[in-house]
Amino acid sequence: MIKEPIFLEPVFKEMIWGGNRMRETFGFEIPGEDTGEAWVVSAHEQGDCRIRNGRFQGKTLGWLWKKHRELFGNLPGEVFPLLVKIIDAKTDLSIQVHPDTAYARIHENGALGKTECWYILDCDADADIVIGHNARNRAELRSMIEEKRFLDLIKIRPIKKGDFFQIEPGTVHAIRSGTMLLEIQQNSAITYRLYDYDRLQNGKPRELHIEKSIDVIRCPHTESVQSSEIESGDGYMRKRMVSGAAFTVDQWRIESTAPLVQSHPFMIVNVMEGRGKIGGIPVKKGDSMILPYGYGTCMAEGKLELFTSYV
Repeated sequence: MIKEPIFLEPVFKEMIWGGNRMRETFGFEIPGEDTGEAWVVSAHEQGDCRIRNGRFQGKTLGWLWKKHRELFGNLPGEVFPLLVKIIDAKTDLSIQVHPDTAYARIHENGALGKTECWYILDCDADADIVIGHNARNRAELRSMIEEKRFLDLIKIRPIKKGDFFQIEPGTVHAIRSGTMLLEIQQNSAITYRLYDYDRLQNGKPRELHIEKSIDVIRCPHTESVQSSEIESGDGYMRKRMVSGAAFTVDQWRIESTAPLVQSHPFMIVNVMEGRGKIGGIPVKKGDSMILPYGYGTCMAEGKLELFTSYV
């Protein structure tokens, strides 16, 4: 059993709505000026992160999941369960919705559904996002979509740095312009677009998925319940952001030291601010790693903001 963090290299995705802020914010070597996503922890076939250290250096996370499941506590499943992204939205993303796993298994060739959560890393002063809709029943939902009354349909919410949102399957949502966020989600790329502002990509409108969207949208919309568990210690604070069937996410604000207890099949650690050490190994803003099964307790040292996630 290895007792070292597994550091990962991000996979970048250029998007019609992407920007360039990840270069300055995280020091990433992005591929272009429209880089919308950094998949910082991913074993997905559309973006499989390479390991940058240790005995498995150069291998992918997907390879490690298949060949060394003991590092993940012999957790069952065809695919590594989580995917972590940093998203930079220079312009609005499409208005969209994700299915749950039960629907995706039937309609998307056995894929996982998509529960996700967002932590706002930075945003413009007047930034907002879309979460939820105003339709009172499914007939009204269909009517509003078919008539393209999207301004009447969507719920728009102002945001600020440090806000957190849980996005359950079936929730209408959209990241909007001027927003950079951390997204922790199930390992799925299934997205149903309701509306894409009639934009063209390579001279053609992007595909919409109206009927599947109507199938999976929760109607009427219900708000997700946010966790409020906080643990304070000498030199740190840990806040439980969400704990559900898909994953658990904690935010850590560390001023000097904090004990990270890895008692799960695996634990993802994302460094969002600062510089320090984890288990004696130097880390900095933008680093992402996995603490494998059996890693145990280690100390995080320095002035750091971390997010940890696990199933």
